[in-house]
Amino acid sequence: MRIKLINPNTTQRMTESMGRCAREVASPGTEIVAVSPTMGPPSIEGYYDEAIASLGMLAEVEAGEREGFDGYVIACFGDPALYAARELARGPVIGIAEAAMHAASVIAPGFSVVTTLARTCGMAWHLAERYGMTRFCMNVRATDVAVLDLDVPGSAARSIIIDECRRALDEDGSDAIVLGCAGMAEFCHEVEDAIGAPVVEGVTAAVKWAEALIALKLHTSKRGDFARPLAKRYDGVLADYSPRDAAAHIHRK
Repeated sequence: MRIKLINPNTTQRMTESMGRCAREVASPGTEIVAVSPTMGPPSIEGYYDEAIASLGMLAEVEAGEREGFDGYVIACFGDPALYAARELARGPVIGIAEAAMHAASVIAPGFSVVTTLARTCGMAWHLAERYGMTRFCMNVRATDVAVLDLDVPGSAARSIIIDECRRALDEDGSDAIVLGCAGMAEFCHEVEDAIGAPVVEGVTAAVKWAEALIALKLHTSKRGDFARPLAKRYDGVLADYSPRDAAAHIHRK
């Protein structure tokens, strides 16, 4: 079983951290390949970043189809271009926000999302609504920690996140926490130990979900919305991204 974990931003140290976390929970015999696009933003902290990052991420999915991967994890809490990725992939494609919210809804009657910048709270609420999770999501809380500060040695990011998680439990009536950024994956257990409540992060949850679907021999439906993109020629600098038939692939410059 081969799963491609795609960090849609270009910060390689975060990609390596996510890969380590994914491999810790992967079953024996599962190969995790963690990658970042070669182009795009170093962090995703808004709709514009997400839109620009989607091109490189989708190119990694299409490359993964040529390379024979069985499934994919989109390792950004905004789940950028998740549905578009499912059009390209034969195997399952799991977004980490979708995975984390569903996992939290099983182990607790209500959860709070603790994320990075306040400007991304609306994005998290939109995802909760899309995934039918609003009945479980008690609140979305920002820490105003920048994504790139999450793995800076000596940063106060971890203590700020732990404090906000404690407030979420006390003030929101939540019984579990969802960490709202893939960059938080590496210190999930540290947060859980500090607050004494379940903490879910989406990278590992998505890996286990992908493994389960692959083991069940379930594929992404190629009927309806998730059928391959219609073949057509794109113009200008996006010509290399033109959809072709199912046997052809996007080639990135």
